[in-house]
Amino acid sequence: MPAPPRRRDQPPEPTPNAAARFIDEHRAGLGAIVVLAALAGGAWMAWSRLGDRVRGHADLVLDPDAVVLEGVAPWVRADLKMEALRDASLADGLPLDDPEIVRRLARAFDMHPWVREVVGVEVRHPAAAVVHVRCREPVAMVGVPGGLLAVDADGVVLPSGDFSAESAAAYPKVAGIATGPRGAVGFPWGDPLVEQAAALAAALGPDWSRLGLVECRPAAGRQPTAWELVSDTGRTIVFGSAPGHEQAGEPTAAAKIGRLRGLPADGDRIDLTTPTAGEPAAAIPGGPGAAR
Repeated sequence: MPAPPRRRDQPPEPTPNAAARFIDEHRAGLGAIVVLAALAGGAWMAWSRLGDRVRGHADLVLDPDAVVLEGVAPWVRADLKMEALRDASLADGLPLDDPEIVRRLARAFDMHPWVREVVGVEVRHPAAAVVHVRCREPVAMVGVPGGLLAVDADGVVLPSGDFSAESAAAYPKVAGIATGPRGAVGFPWGDPLVEQAAALAAALGPDWSRLGLVECRPAAGRQPTAWELVSDTGRTIVFGSAPGHEQAGEPTAAAKIGRLRGLPADGDRIDLTTPTAGEPAAAIPGGPGAAR
């Protein structure tokens, strides 16, 4: 018996679209993706809740007490390690999984005004680190209104809080400086006179106290700058140019210091700027023996 004819208003039977066919054909793979996504989400939620606790574990965080600082000079009285970590916002510890941990530690100590150089940083497990530094050495005290400021051989200003009145008095005093530091502690003073005075004090070294010297100052009315040394007896010694600034024909700093050591105890004023026979002097530009 023939099938009855389809009514004109009866809709055709639906056919599956492309998306449905794709889902039906890849049902297993999509299920695996959904499972992996759920696992990743759960892991993220767990880490967000427990991550801080894990980072805070003693074996995973570098605590300040586990940082060993080597090379601190005996004249540094401050707690250099804690000051450096505090100023770098590392006093609460540093995660060992931080890929920048060595650089951040080196930067923290390099920024401290007492540190001349960070020689090396070694991070160990469990959480520990060794930092090797080389400290700046004070060579002179520059007189300023209200007190003294310490400088190293390069004229870098050092933390004055590390010096008592007694310890500061043991260093050469630089007088006649009209400027104040142009930068913060740990940076150069910014005055060529301070740099010259620091170089002179560094060259004299232990001879300063051995010769009974108490002060160095720019000689009045001398251009280029000549330096005077004043002894504890009031005697004035004209040293002349600072080391590295000698004028043509002037004795070298080493020659002048050698003469200082042999000076008689008496005498009011002595001038070391005139060379004696056989004494080495600064070369005269363009003169005999000059490089061609």
